[in-house]
Amino acid sequence: MAIDLTKWERHIALPDGRTVYVRPIRPEDEALYGPFLAKVTPEDLRLRFFAPVKEFGHAFLARFTQIDYAKAMAFIALDEATVELLGVARLHNNADNISAEYAVLVRSDLKTHGLGWQLMQQTIAYARARGLQSIEGQVLRENTTMLEMCRELGFEISSVPDAANICAVKLTL
Repeated sequence: MAIDLTKWERHIALPDGRTVYVRPIRPEDEALYGPFLAKVTPEDLRLRFFAPVKEFGHAFLARFTQIDYAKAMAFIALDEATVELLGVARLHNNADNISAEYAVLVRSDLKTHGLGWQLMQQTIAYARARGLQSIEGQVLRENTTMLEMCRELGFEISSVPDAANICAVKLTL
């Protein structure tokens, strides 16, 4: 199934009045990741990757920017004036091709501005348009901000057996 990527480009307004441009990620966006990750705190990186992450080499970043759109999608939010990467939401189909795993990372200084919420809304809309039946993820129990957003979006939240510090989240579409 061919995907019209331009269909998923849009300008969105955040609650604070800021407008950002959201579009599917491209391989050439790798250059935006260095400055973006420099504005994400080590704690926010740990909450996203479940472990401290200190180095982001080409191979690591290429996995995030060079994706197979038939199996995955990543939306990036950009400040058009400065061309700065502000946030990213990812969706990777599971092997069953009826569900997908999501991940979100927003620049630390922009948390609580509604950007993560907007990126998740677009990711959910994309998953529905692709005919997926559910979106799933794992969230550290201490990541109360992400768990609250999941609750507000209608995700079911449950414990992960043998991993007391991790919650499983699932949104049936």
